[in-house]
Parts: sequence; C-alpha cells; structure tokens
Amino acid sequence: MEIYKDLSTPASKEFEKLLNGQLSKIRIEEGKIIEGKINKITDKFCFLFIEGLKSEPVLDINELKSMGLSDKIKVGETIPVLLEKIEDKNGEVLVSASKAQKIRGWDKLVESYEKNEPIMGKITSKCKGGCIVEHIDTGSLMFLPGSQISDKPLKDISHLMNEPQKFALIKLDKVRGNACVSRREIISSSKKVDKAKIIEKYKIGDIIKGAEVKGFSSFGCFFSVNSELDVLVHLQELSYSRVDHPDQVLEIGQKSDLKVISVDKDKLQVGCSIKQLSPDPFEHIDNYELNKIYKAKIMKLTDFGAFCELEPGLTTLLHSSELSWTKKNVSAKKMFKLHQDIDVMIQEIDKEKRRVAVSYRLTQENPYETFTKRYPIDTICEGKVVSKNEYALFVKIDDIDIETFLHCNDLTFLNNGEDELEKYKKGDNIKIKVLEIKPLEQKIRVGHKQTLKDPFEFFIDKKKNQVITVKVIRTDNKGLVVRPESCEMDFLIKKSEIAINAADARPSRWTGGEKLDCAIKELQTDKRRVNLSIKLLEEIEKKEALDKYGSEGSGKNLPFSSLSKDLKKKEKEEKS
Repeated sequence: MEIYKDLSTPASKEFEKLLNGQLSKIRIEEGKIIEGKINKITDKFCFLFIEGLKSEPVLDINELKSMGLSDKIKVGETIPVLLEKIEDKNGEVLVSASKAQKIRGWDKLVESYEKNEPIMGKITSKCKGGCIVEHIDTGSLMFLPGSQISDKPLKDISHLMNEPQKFALIKLDKVRGNACVSRREIISSSKKVDKAKIIEKYKIGDIIKGAEVKGFSSFGCFFSVNSELDVLVHLQELSYSRVDHPDQVLEIGQKSDLKVISVDKDKLQVGCSIKQLSPDPFEHIDNYELNKIYKAKIMKLTDFGAFCELEPGLTTLLHSSELSWTKKNVSAKKMFKLHQDIDVMIQEIDKEKRRVAVSYRLTQENPYETFTKRYPIDTICEGKVVSKNEYALFVKIDDIDIETFLHCNDLTFLNNGEDELEKYKKGDNIKIKVLEIKPLEQKIRVGHKQTLKDPFEFFIDKKKNQVITVKVIRTDNKGLVVRPESCEMDFLIKKSEIAINAADARPSRWTGGEKLDCAIKELQTDKRRVNLSIKLLEEIEKKEALDKYGSEGSGKNLPFSSLSKDLKKKEKEEKS
C-alpha cells in the first residue's frame, strides 16, 4: 500500500496514468445493459466478470432460473444485465438480469408496434378480463383481453394454452410499460383475405344451391354457403307474403336455394333473396278489378287495420276506417282472427307503388241506405235508448246497426229539455219520428215531441187582439204565469202587461188558480211565439166604451176612473 501514501511520486502518477488509460477503453455507465461473463458459480449465486468494474457483480441463481436461463448457468457463459449502480453504500456493484431482459424485450415490442408487425407469443395463464401472454423472444408479459382471444365466443381455451402463435400489438403504453395484444385481429385479417377471394367467385344473379339456415335475427336470416361464407337474406326478401320473423317461414338447418342480389367487396358482404326465385304475384294484379268482391285471408292484425292476401304473396291493406259503417274506433284484432277468410272489395290498385287497398265494410249492406228505405223522413216508429250524454239520447231502431240522435230539445213541448232528459235511462223504449237523414255524413236525427200532440195547435185558429181566458198558475217578480183553457202550454204575462195603471200592475194581486181574460198581443205561429196581455184587453175595452158612449156623465157609470178625462179629450179633438 506504499504506492498510495504519496500520489505526487512518479510511481503514483504512472499508476494513475495506466489506470485511466485502461478505464477509458471500456465506458461503464449506470442504466445501460452490458454483457457479463460467469466466472464463478456457488449454490445460490453466480459471479460475473465485467471488464472495467472494480468488483464482480453477483446474480441470484433462482432469478436466472425464473427467467428460463437455467441452461446458461455455466462458467464462461455471457448474460446481459442492467447496471443499476457502480457502487452502492456497501461498495458493491448492483446489476439485474431480469430488468435487462425486460428492457431489451420492450425495445423489440416498440419496434414491432411501430412497424405494425405481428409478434410470437404464448398464453401462459388466465387473469381477470382476459389472459397473460408471454413474448417468446424476450419473455415480456402482455395482456390479452377476453374479447380479443377469438372472432367468435369460446367456452374453453385450454387448447390455446402454452401454444406458440401470432399476436397483434394493439396498444402500447410507454409510460407504464404495458402492452396489449390481440389474437382475434390475426384471425380476422387472415379470414378477410380468404373471404375476399371467396366473394370474388360470386356475382349478381348467381343461384346458390342448397344453402343452410344458420341463424335468425329481427331483420333477416343468415345462411351458410358451402361452410365457407355466411350470407344474409333480408326479411323483405324471404317471401312476397308479409313476414314478421324468419321463423315463420324457415327452420334452423333447413336448406334453400338463394339468388345473389348484391355483392359488396368493400364490406365483404353478399346479399341474397329467396322470393326472387319465384314469380312476382303482383304480375297477376290485372286479373283483379276495382269495386269487385274477392276472398282474402287475414295474415297480420295491427292497431291500424289488417294485412290480407288475395293470393299467396299478393298482400293488401285493410285499413281500420274500412271495417265498419257505423263504428269509428273499431279494432281489427277484435273483429277477425289470423288466417280467417273474409270478403273484401278492391278500392285502389297502385302499380307504381305496388299497393292494393281493400274495404270490408263495402261488402256489407250500408245500414244508412237500409234505414232510408225502411224509415224515410217523417216515419214514426219505436226505438230503444242505447246511450245518453248531457244533452241528447242515442236511440237504436230494430236490428239496424245505427244509433240515431235525439236532442233534448226534441223530447217535449212543455218542460225544459234537459230536465226531461233526466227521466230517460239506457234500455227505455221511446216513440220517435225521423226528422233528418244524412247518409254521407252518417247522421240521422229523430225527435220524440214530434210524435205528440202539439199544444201550440190551440193558437192555429186564433188571431192577434183576440180575447182568451187563462188560469193563473203562479206568480213571480217577472209577472204572471198563465195557461189558456184547453191548452197544455204555460205563458208569461209580463209585469208591464198586467194593467194600464202602474199601481195596478202588481202580480201579488193574484195567488194562483184564478181565471181571467187577456188579449193576444203578438202571435207568430211559424216561430211558435205568443205574447199575452191584460193591459191590451183594458185598452181594447176602453176604446170600445169611447166609441159607444159619447158624454162625460155616462162615463161616470163605467168602472174606468179615467174615462171622463178621455171623453173630454175626445170632444176637444172633434171640435178642432
């Protein structure tokens, strides 16, 4: 150790020069991967010789075995290691073979990912959400999601375990050092190339013989063609008849001929049709005529009507508005059953839109025409109340499926119509008269009071200013309610029409039940309008007295207090 006592001696300077010259040949840096040579092996450790280091790094034999490097645990073998520290606190060199392997493996993965090249690996174990794949070249571990194992669901993957196979790198996290791979992408890409070659063989118009039903969906049926290609037959291409689901016309495993109707080389899809292999039934539409009745079969019931077949494949629409003459919100589901045969009349044929509209009600007798024939206007007959609302009754006559309309104002001549309406209930029989028929509007109006004797006929032979006798029914603030003798109608004598003198125009003078005379002030038979007046009667009698008696004295014997004044007034008028 004498050489180190004085570094200024020539010997020390020469040793320093030699040492620095040797170290400059081998550049040792922490964080780099270097090759180490095994020069000694014990039970637990391997000692490496790395040129340029002051001491020998040590590796754990178990670490090497876990890395699959058991065959390299021999003196003279070289092992790549990561130099973590040239000298730790204990003065030892720290190296790691496993970290070196990971770093070199990661670099290879990054290179493959950037070049979009597949890598070789093997599935070593299962984990949550997928599997662990080991990179064969470097031993790096990668994640394989369950959805990326295959292009179809697999219940068992035991046959794939520990088998070397290709994987595609689909995700690489350089920060976390995570890699995600896919086996499905390798399978799909190889299948895509094969499928493109298969699709090249097909063109529009080709007939495929004996394709097998593979599966159903809500929009169509999938067929397997020679176990090499799956094709779709859309729901509308299964049959000319209306089909709601493929299982209505096909079964799994059933074989059928198909016609190629589309080929998409970009999406690698082939579309086929079954119905185009048979004649189009719409070509027979010329055999059918408008406004004629034909037999049809109910194929589907909906909320808005029903779809019927005139013949297999020739479908027509029967709208709910054409089900009944009288019912507005009738349901086809309640009227008919599936596959029921009914009579229909063709209303419309649209060849461009390939649409046929039919009617069921036109095959039935129009109840409004029947009613018009049996019960013309002014006919009196019996009916039954089938329903009512706040202002009318609905009356049905005999077996005709029509509800006639009877307004409350046509119930009675005498009482209030709404009050009279309360007396009737469903099921009551009622005598009616047909007042109005509107077949196009599907309306028939009837009345009950028109079957009764009209109390207003009392005034047919009467005239204005005629005197009639009435009976006081009741009094109120408005005046007197009276009823003429031999008449069933009540009339109001207004307070202003009770007397000439305002002091005598008091309804309270009567208590009810008294008889008195009054005059007809107004009479309009066409409008059924009558005004009665006691005041008018007094004026008429006063005028008659003036015409009959000409002196003031004679006027004093009359029961009119104002007669004397009226006579004087008359004398003055005669003199002038």
